[in-house]
Amino acid sequence: MNNVKDKVVVITGASSGIGEETVNLLAENGAKLVLGARRLDRLEKIQQKVGHDSVSIKKTDVTKSDEVNALIETAYNDFGRIDVLINNAGLMPQSFLEKNKQDEWNQMIDVNIKGVLYGIGAVLPYMRKQKSGHIINLASVAGHVVFPGSAVYCGTKYAVRAITEGLRQEEAIVGSNIRTTILSPGAVSTELTDHISDKDMKQDIDELYKNAIKPDAIARAINYAINEPEESSVNEFIIRPSSQSL
Repeated sequence: MNNVKDKVVVITGASSGIGEETVNLLAENGAKLVLGARRLDRLEKIQQKVGHDSVSIKKTDVTKSDEVNALIETAYNDFGRIDVLINNAGLMPQSFLEKNKQDEWNQMIDVNIKGVLYGIGAVLPYMRKQKSGHIINLASVAGHVVFPGSAVYCGTKYAVRAITEGLRQEEAIVGSNIRTTILSPGAVSTELTDHISDKDMKQDIDELYKNAIKPDAIARAINYAINEPEESSVNEFIIRPSSQSL
């Protein structure tokens, strides 16, 4: 069974890490992909590798609703429908609250929460009109447990889980056939830790990430959720390294 083939999948944060690995796997399974990220040069390289016929790209900053709207419009204009949205873009600049890193707090709220909301808001009209769709939001283990130095990041990821569950219930009530999936990774080997400016905090996080799993583990879970029959909605995953206690 391959329910991934020919589905039109929009992915934010597609230029590296989980996003890029998901692109590779879904492309192998025949999906048509629309990729958004701030680094257009990286998207162009991915497009060249995967193939221009099945991949569209759009420079996208998820903190700007007009750019997210343009990404979704690109998908519809190029392929005539939108089957899946993967809200993958995220940031993790962790620090203790007493350090008062307000710029970083606002950045996490803008990317991790508002970016997800902008994606949902942009794609829902298309999915409701076609009476089908699938929205996959990347949360985190930090959306299940809180730990020192991560209060704001955890708050954003709890919010992603709450928003996604609210979306699931609302779409079930109206019978839109829109599926939702929350995917909560533990330590994954990506650029996520590069955003940590607090040196003491980064040292602790780097220690946790020594046993990080590869991003293709998350890509496989995404592929699985999409591949399930339309009447079956895989609502939530938690995927950690086997050695991660947190």
